[in-house]
Amino acid sequence: MFKHLLVPLDGSGLAESALPAAAYMARKLGASVTLIHVVEKDAPKEIHKDRHLTNAEEANAYLQKIAGLAFSPETPVEWHVHVEEVKDVARSIVLHTQELGQDLVVMCTHGRGGVRDWFMGSIAQQVIALGKTPVLLIPPRDIGQAVFSCRQALVALDGVPDHEQGLRVAAGLAPACGITLHLLMVIPTLSTLKAEKAATGRMLPGAMMAMLDLAEQGGKDYLVQHMENLQSGGIVTSAEVARGDAVSAIVATAQRIQADLIVLGTHGKTGMDAFWSESVTPKLSGRSQVPLLLVPVREK
Repeated sequence: MFKHLLVPLDGSGLAESALPAAAYMARKLGASVTLIHVVEKDAPKEIHKDRHLTNAEEANAYLQKIAGLAFSPETPVEWHVHVEEVKDVARSIVLHTQELGQDLVVMCTHGRGGVRDWFMGSIAQQVIALGKTPVLLIPPRDIGQAVFSCRQALVALDGVPDHEQGLRVAAGLAPACGITLHLLMVIPTLSTLKAEKAATGRMLPGAMMAMLDLAEQGGKDYLVQHMENLQSGGIVTSAEVARGDAVSAIVATAQRIQADLIVLGTHGKTGMDAFWSESVTPKLSGRSQVPLLLVPVREK
């Protein structure tokens, strides 16, 4: 499981919202942590009236202080400042995951609306698009309220075996962190079909409804098989098939079961003929107040 965490920080309180999750994961998994700051070329001194580190000396002192405050003495913590100024901070962080050998990036989704969309697209989405490093996204919290624990995880699945990387990661985390898993598969309704399938549904509603009903039964059988396999390994697991819009169903289910974490596989890009290409990941990031563990889907 994860043994080396990378936590990008820019000096803001929002970015620090990721620290409790990083500390929790490091403690539970016995992992080491690297804090990183990339000096941005022509960086503003503030971002939305919040602090922003602008030089290497200040950043080094800040990361050293955070290392002592946010983590227990038992957790190995290092810090790294990329002193060469860069314009593309996101790409630099991606390259550092390869250079420093991290297997999980923990970061906060900055702000709301457009700012969150920008951060998701520029940072986490690029990391996912490389197809190598999972990303734990933490919704922003007010300073002093950024707490993290993980007892219940919602694992979203689409029924495609090649897209089950998220399930495998969740199964690995469960025994180490004492997590209960809830598997969810979402089957559309006629009104929530996308693209060409929606057109087919309008022309042939009876046939499409029958296909969706068959997909629901197939989804139940699929989830039962996974649930039984996980339970045989001692992991407490439940499962359900929901009908409707994928994002809405995931958000509603996470709220209902009081999930501490949502785990899903993602391609990290759009335009692909797969479940998560329907902009599920960025939309979910914008709507969910539950942390997201995004696991890159590696095509075989």
